[in-house]
Amino acid sequence: MKKIVITLLYVLAAPLAVLAQNNPYLNCEDTCAHVHGIDLSHYQGNVFWETIGNNTNMAYVYLKATEGGDRIDDRYERNIDMAHRYGLKVGSYHFFRPKTDLMLQLQNFKTQCLPGEQDLIPMLDVETTGGLTAEAFCDSLYKFLDLLETAYHQKPLVYTFRNFYNKYLTGKIDSYPLMIAMYADEKPVLNDGRDYILWQYTAKGRIVGISGHVDKSKLMGKHTLRELRFKR
Repeated sequence: MKKIVITLLYVLAAPLAVLAQNNPYLNCEDTCAHVHGIDLSHYQGNVFWETIGNNTNMAYVYLKATEGGDRIDDRYERNIDMAHRYGLKVGSYHFFRPKTDLMLQLQNFKTQCLPGEQDLIPMLDVETTGGLTAEAFCDSLYKFLDLLETAYHQKPLVYTFRNFYNKYLTGKIDSYPLMIAMYADEKPVLNDGRDYILWQYTAKGRIVGISGHVDKSKLMGKHTLRELRFKR
């Protein structure tokens, strides 16, 4: 009996980080005080939202709505309905194609990202120059950001990778809030010293209710979800 008690005490005292090595579903959101969330698209397949709602510490989700001028994520409508049903704050994002007609991209996004269904500001996923020169890419991006801001009456959140930001966007989108992706233990540092609201820290997160990997992010510093609230 004494041996059993000692063993039990050791387990209870073990750091969560150690326990996480033996439990793929025990992750950062279980071991820190940050506010965490995920982003989802059709790549995650059939998501069991009732399981996610009851078994995770996720507070928000960004859902892929559209890409380019004509692509619509075929899981979007179900995902946004179920995410709301199980209590997550929801935002929607568009994957930006710099060479595609900007008005077509805007109309594509507006057909899916309906203001009445949004809790969080729209997000623009910026990951490629589309083969344009840096100048032409930035010109296309600036114009599309203006279109989004006019359409939704608020500045969108810009999502990009740290290296992409440092190469193409340093000092160029200072007035837009940022989500920065970098999959490492240390937090990202931007060349211009910009602050960012969200850090997407892994693309290989695990959640009960999703069979494969999922992107996870967290609010940084003193930032809160109120800063991302969709203003109607």
